[in-house]
Amino acid sequence: MDDVDLIYHNKFGIAFRWNNSELKADPNRIQIIFKDMGFYLLREEILQFSSNIKLAEKRSCSNCQNPENCRNILLRSPLQKMDFTVSSEELEQISELIEGTLFRLNLLHYLDDICKN
Repeated sequence: MDDVDLIYHNKFGIAFRWNNSELKADPNRIQIIFKDMGFYLLREEILQFSSNIKLAEKRSCSNCQNPENCRNILLRSPLQKMDFTVSSEELEQISELIEGTLFRLNLLHYLDDICKN
């Protein structure tokens, strides 16, 4: 794990920055991995994903007979041409991962500002 700086993780996924200069990683992008998918996103794209999750939560099905296996929620990714379906439980875990990531990014930014002054 020397090649990454962990930002946030939960039982569903992980968010980190690549810090290996050999990879020529963009320091402004965050790698977010969950459900066999990886997203390499700017902070603005993570904010958009958070908004998309909030919209999907409003459209979730509340009368499902088998909510653990029902993947009836369409979640728009922050990438323009990619959407996917998730269950309400998966949506909750993705939401927690994204919100935790944003919280840590904001905290790190705040601490950087304090240290500069």
